[in-house]
Amino acid sequence: MTTKEIVKKHGNKRENLLQILHDIQNQNPANYICKEDIYELSKEMKIPVSEIKGTASFYTMFSFTPRGKYVIRVCESPPCHILGAQTIFEAIESELSVKAGETTDDGLFTLEGTSCLGVCGVAPAMMINDEVYGNLNEEKIYKILGQIQEKERK
Repeated sequence: MTTKEIVKKHGNKRENLLQILHDIQNQNPANYICKEDIYELSKEMKIPVSEIKGTASFYTMFSFTPRGKYVIRVCESPPCHILGAQTIFEAIESELSVKAGETTDDGLFTLEGTSCLGVCGVAPAMMINDEVYGNLNEEKIYKILGQIQEKERK
């Protein structure tokens, strides 16, 4: 679906910008918003490029650089931090051989930190694309990542 089609689907009103940005990013195989899409979106919605970039850059869910098929966001809120978010980061970094902000060589995973997922009751937590995982420990991390990798091999 082109940017023009996405705008037409939602309508070119300013209040639809976030959903339009989500759709643009989600339809990109590299899971990001490229500058060509931003310029086309600016033209279609009659919103300055700077305003679109400013809006998208405010939210951690959007990216202007290519990312993996699966974006892993580890919650870094105080409850998650206290209950072991650093251990979760280290387990993922070790298992995938990446650091925060990096993408695996196969383009499958990107690891990011995020300020809060809003699931403090199941801290420490992470989100992979749109799915939230809570009450994490190293064993659960390895199982979740292994299931995704197995699914991708099929």
